[in-house]
Amino acid sequence: MVQYIDNIFYPKTEAVIISPTQLINTLKILSQGLGITISLFFIVIFLSIPLGLVLTFMSNSKLGIRTRRGAEIYPLRWLARGFVFLMRGTPLMLQLLFVYFGLPYIGIVLERFPAACVAFVLNYAAYFCEIFRGGIKSIDPGQYEAAQVLGLRKFATTIKIVLPQMIRVAIPSVCNETVNLIKDTALVTTLGLADLMHMTKSLVNSLANVTPFAVAAVIYMVLIFGLSKIFSILEKKTTY
Repeated sequence: MVQYIDNIFYPKTEAVIISPTQLINTLKILSQGLGITISLFFIVIFLSIPLGLVLTFMSNSKLGIRTRRGAEIYPLRWLARGFVFLMRGTPLMLQLLFVYFGLPYIGIVLERFPAACVAFVLNYAAYFCEIFRGGIKSIDPGQYEAAQVLGLRKFATTIKIVLPQMIRVAIPSVCNETVNLIKDTALVTTLGLADLMHMTKSLVNSLANVTPFAVAAVIYMVLIFGLSKIFSILEKKTTY
């Protein structure tokens, strides 16, 4: 029997409830893909946040070059903002494909997992840069003047006054981006990585049953719930 829906045909199958043994095997197989997902998540978080902070300082840099006509050019600021515009203006899927399939044409060859890490780190660093820049802009300019009156140098002002307040303001937005990161890791299936989503699709095809989709959804929600709790604790601890 074949069922036609909008000129697309699907094999008609009866609803099947998988056995407890199959469910346990499903969890074991999905846990293998979960390892790739979690590894990618932690690598991206630990690398993209510091890189985003560096981009933030570059974006706010006042280091400029004076032209003959007296105009000021800020190369670091333009470089950082141009990079952020590029990363935010193109789809993450395109960036993944470019890093893995495009870079070999210019002599840079990366394996699947490192290629995914590079694309994700660069993409999320751009978003974290804008989050941190917004946090810094929310600080009252009068605090900089007060720091100067107290004799604090620019570096000390940044470390002791600016960054603590920026972190407090940025935590909700950073939490939102980390939640998006957990879900965006599913895009690595385009590179053939056996992540959680890849293993789920394989199981659905082999079992002819949608239960693995439900199991994967629960796993993603548990991960996101845990992250939300961690950031909720951080937000309470930074209420000063």
